[in-house]
Amino acid sequence: MSESGDMKSASGATGRDTAEERVAASRTGADDSETEQRRPRRRPTRRTWTIVFSAVLVVAFVLVGSFVKVPYVALGPGPTYDTLGDVDGDHVVSIDGERSYDTEGQLRMTTVSLNDDVTLFGALGLWISGRYAVAPREEYFRPGQTDEEVREENVAQFRSSQSNAEVAALRTLGYPVKVVADQVVSDSPAARVLEPGDQLVSVNDKRISGQRDVTAALKNTRAGQQIDLTYRRGEQQPRTVQIELARHPEGGQQGFVGVQPADRADVPFTVDISLEDVGGPSAGAMFALAIVERMEQENLVDGRHVAGTGEIDSQGNVGAIGGISFKVVAAKEDGATTFLVPERNCAEAASAAPEGLQLVRVGTLDDAISALRNLKAGKPVPTCQG
Repeated sequence: MSESGDMKSASGATGRDTAEERVAASRTGADDSETEQRRPRRRPTRRTWTIVFSAVLVVAFVLVGSFVKVPYVALGPGPTYDTLGDVDGDHVVSIDGERSYDTEGQLRMTTVSLNDDVTLFGALGLWISGRYAVAPREEYFRPGQTDEEVREENVAQFRSSQSNAEVAALRTLGYPVKVVADQVVSDSPAARVLEPGDQLVSVNDKRISGQRDVTAALKNTRAGQQIDLTYRRGEQQPRTVQIELARHPEGGQQGFVGVQPADRADVPFTVDISLEDVGGPSAGAMFALAIVERMEQENLVDGRHVAGTGEIDSQGNVGAIGGISFKVVAAKEDGATTFLVPERNCAEAASAAPEGLQLVRVGTLDDAISALRNLKAGKPVPTCQG
């Protein structure tokens, strides 16, 4: 009995202790909670905010630099094309209906690559490389001009350069040339009598043998003046009509006919230039040389690797072009040893020419032909390098 009472007594004491401990623990927890509430919360320091703000700026800069386009274009060396070579199994320059010759060597036209899809980091990388130049986009694209409009303009210039190259080459080779109405302005005096493609025989009693003769024939005329115009349509006999000149839409006293003349080869064969995806007028000189080389048995190139550039008119004058510094680099990289340079581009070409590339100065198609003959014969040629 005694042991049982002792056990009950001990059990009762333990229960009281446990209850007291819970109460004490509860009070301790309450004290800790009150202490935690009284303790001030830690706020981000100025350094923390600086780090966060800097990180956000870095991320934003990386995103902008990597994905946002800038109003600049990147210019660099573009592909070159052998105008004496083949594309998809066909000659770049072919003659249909007249004898032509194969030749040894290359006549490479050169191009400039232009990329207007440039980001900030992309522009910096291209500029740092030293191989490309970066320029404001408005220097190459008119405000509001679409990519499609640019492409159409380049294609039109390219076709015009092909036509001029054909006329210049065939004129040099002694073939006849005629002048046609390339474009006729609507509601103009010419629109009443002419159609595109009509041959202009005489204007104001002046014989027309080149497109510049039309402008010369109208030099001293006045609006309201009556002049004679003789033209030929297709295989018909020439016809003479009298027209009254209009006032020039751009002002001035000279009379206005409303026709855009163009020189065309008057030959019973066709010259075809099959090169797609190339725009601009700067391939004209090399196309003209390729036509001469195809139609002459002389073999002017004589196995050499010649490159060049230059706009050409129907009279055979070689004009200056842009991007010459990139073109000489592209030519050298593709194996050229000689580069035909328009004389007005000589200084720029000489400052950028890679070592081992001879720069030959040309002002006309005849100059280029003479230079190739002299190179073949081992004679000196005019150069841009002194």
